[in-house]
Amino acid sequence: MAESSKQTLTISNVNLVQKYTPWLYSFWKFSRPHTIFGTTFSVWGLTFVAWSDKINATWQDGDFVATALTAILVSWLACLCGNVYIVGLNQLEDVEIDRINKPHLPLASGEYSPSQAKAIIITTGILALILATLQGKFLLATVGISLAMGTAYSLPPIRLKRFPFWAALCIFTVRGVIVNLGIYLHLSWVFSGKLPEYIPSLTPSILALTLFILVFTFAIAIFKDIPDLEGDRKYNISTFTIRLGTVSVFKLARWVLTGCYLGMIFSAFFLQAWLNPIFLVSSHVVILALLWWRSTKINLEKKESIADFYQFIWKLFFLEYLLFPLACLLG
Repeated sequence: MAESSKQTLTISNVNLVQKYTPWLYSFWKFSRPHTIFGTTFSVWGLTFVAWSDKINATWQDGDFVATALTAILVSWLACLCGNVYIVGLNQLEDVEIDRINKPHLPLASGEYSPSQAKAIIITTGILALILATLQGKFLLATVGISLAMGTAYSLPPIRLKRFPFWAALCIFTVRGVIVNLGIYLHLSWVFSGKLPEYIPSLTPSILALTLFILVFTFAIAIFKDIPDLEGDRKYNISTFTIRLGTVSVFKLARWVLTGCYLGMIFSAFFLQAWLNPIFLVSSHVVILALLWWRSTKINLEKKESIADFYQFIWKLFFLEYLLFPLACLLG
């Protein structure tokens, strides 16, 4: 009898896995994992930058630590929900284009129906705003502006993604400015003990990181359209790739990224009071060399090769949110 119950339980568990795992995998693809990782590294990287500036806060107080950790986790969740809303809305409006450019995505492949996608988008958008509201004005402003710009990017009649300049501006403004400054100000306020009278200020370190990410995200914004050339051209989505050509956009993106790393290397000499310049310079010299070596391996005639390099650029984006905070903590 016990053996029979055990077998029934095992079969039930298997059925549950078979039933729900495909949906979870589809949701993972729908959330665009590289953007989820980007948001995660951004929030936690900025946490350590803000912490390095508030290192003398009352961390020996257990209640303070619990409150700060809760605020960080809720802020992270709010940003993740906002992320899913933005990328989900873009997929909902781009189903026909994605059937050419990204046929593996859930809406394009038919794994999700439009009504399912709408339910996810509405739910995550509302959750993002509720969680941000609970955390305070700085996070609410960050999430609210990000959602508004993400909506303007994808949704008619504005649909900024139709225009190369405005599309790129929207992407690097959110990723480069809104997220970095907004999350930093929010966490700086959290680490101050959420004092009503406290007005957080921007340090040279966060301004340097913001400028780096701002320019870096511009490179991402223009490069991301290279592998999508076929679908964008068919549906009259004007991009820099269509206007300038694949080779020109690739070279432009590479030089923009090079400028980011050279700028950070030289800025280290002016940020010695805020971070460890030796670590910052040496790590960024290595990454710059890796970037140029990797760029020589790309085949611009193959969509798979272009997509691989695009993912490599995202990995460098993630890495910056590890290296820069570490340089601040070592300073």
